[in-house]
Amino acid sequence: MSGSASRRDWANRPAAVPELRTVAIAGATGYVGGRLLDRLLDDGGYRIRAIARTPQKLASVEAASGGRLRTFQGDVQKSDSLDESLAGVEVAYYLVHSLGVGGDFGDTDIRGAENFAAACERAGVRRIVYLSGLGSQDDELSEHLKSRHESGDALRTTSVPVTELRAAIIVGSGSASFEIIRDLSRKLPVMVTPRWVSSRCEPIGIRDVVSYLIGVLDEPRTVGETLEIGGGDVLTYAEMMRRCAEEQGKRVRILTVPVLTPRLSSYWLHLVTSVDMSIARPLIDGLRNDVICRDKRVRQWIPLELADYRTSVRRALAREKSRTKRESRWTDASIPARVREVGDRLRLMPSKERFSETRTFETDLSDEEVFSRISRIGGEFGYGSIAGFLWKVRGLIDRVGGGPGLRRGRPFGNELRQGDAVDFWRVVECERPRRLSLVAEMRVPGEARLTWTVEPGASGARLVQTATLTNDSLMSGVYWYMIAPAHDFVFDRLGSHLLSD
Repeated sequence: MSGSASRRDWANRPAAVPELRTVAIAGATGYVGGRLLDRLLDDGGYRIRAIARTPQKLASVEAASGGRLRTFQGDVQKSDSLDESLAGVEVAYYLVHSLGVGGDFGDTDIRGAENFAAACERAGVRRIVYLSGLGSQDDELSEHLKSRHESGDALRTTSVPVTELRAAIIVGSGSASFEIIRDLSRKLPVMVTPRWVSSRCEPIGIRDVVSYLIGVLDEPRTVGETLEIGGGDVLTYAEMMRRCAEEQGKRVRILTVPVLTPRLSSYWLHLVTSVDMSIARPLIDGLRNDVICRDKRVRQWIPLELADYRTSVRRALAREKSRTKRESRWTDASIPARVREVGDRLRLMPSKERFSETRTFETDLSDEEVFSRISRIGGEFGYGSIAGFLWKVRGLIDRVGGGPGLRRGRPFGNELRQGDAVDFWRVVECERPRRLSLVAEMRVPGEARLTWTVEPGASGARLVQTATLTNDSLMSGVYWYMIAPAHDFVFDRLGSHLLSD
């Protein structure tokens, strides 16, 4: 369908419209999707369908929405899982990407976009809005940027018109790209950097990204168009780091050398910043391309008072310091659990499916009080004042080995939800006030879990803490028994720490 035809159809839509417009957000628990969801709820003029692999994350938001938000479990890799959520939807946002799932993220993204577009066509959705990445087709784009553009093409394979917005680095608290720049400029007074620091970029604040995503809904000229959005400042990455450092009261010196490859650069960023290797590497690979806006039509069609780079940095830093509510972050994008195929591998104990260690703690606290206390785990609260040192050593080893380590932190506040990242853990069960279970995303031979179950006790609630490791291979058993001497010390103190005032 041509852009002009799509715009005529949109402009000539029937005058009778529902009092509240119905929109869907695929990727509602991700960074941008979470901010868009908050803004649409604050606006009050929309009914929202939130589509996510773990919709339980949004249970409290749904409960407080006054019926304007409905959550649906859906996976863009399974087209038929989307049908119910898209029924009766006017506009569907596609804010999904597969960074962090491995080297085939491009194919995964394209397949997901094709499935989503087909589901939208079946449901009679009138438009898809997609957030993509800046980059000129004349350049040799990185795999990351190339996949973003190809995903847009995949969305356009049906009769549903698509509005594609292309952005460079998004500046805001919780943005992976911003956290890389923040951490580098905060921690390193002198940086030895590759040549990509001279590439040009036009960053944009997260508030303005969300404003554009909403603004296109009422601008028929945007239907069927690919538009470029930016904040107006064109800077090199070196200039961005210097300005970010200045906003933190610091100065940095940047020395450029030609020998740092994208792989070496991503490993370096993984060690220094909070961002995982699986995300840092494709992002770094894309920094070789200039990403600036050459098409300025959207600024005429949707006039905004755009924040410059320094203002966006200042806002992000201020929000990090004075958080008053839980907000989306790059860690919210859940990584699918890996598929374990143990088969006939050599195992230390062939008849044993898993290794397990259990501790029981009697308390005079209520079930709710116990659950609230164990929900504080990780982040600044940590794992105990004494045993915490060993957890930090384990986190450092994991970080050096390419795992997430402890730098991801945890969500704001004491409430945890299924799918949350907590340091090198991911919440896989959260049944208040009875059960909390975390699966390790650290480097470990097998699947490691920490599970807490709250039961009735003699004078209050009893906390049962269980650590398990699946017996996948000979290395699973070797690893378990190597760390066994530390179990009594670490796990006893972990339970006591979680129950402390």
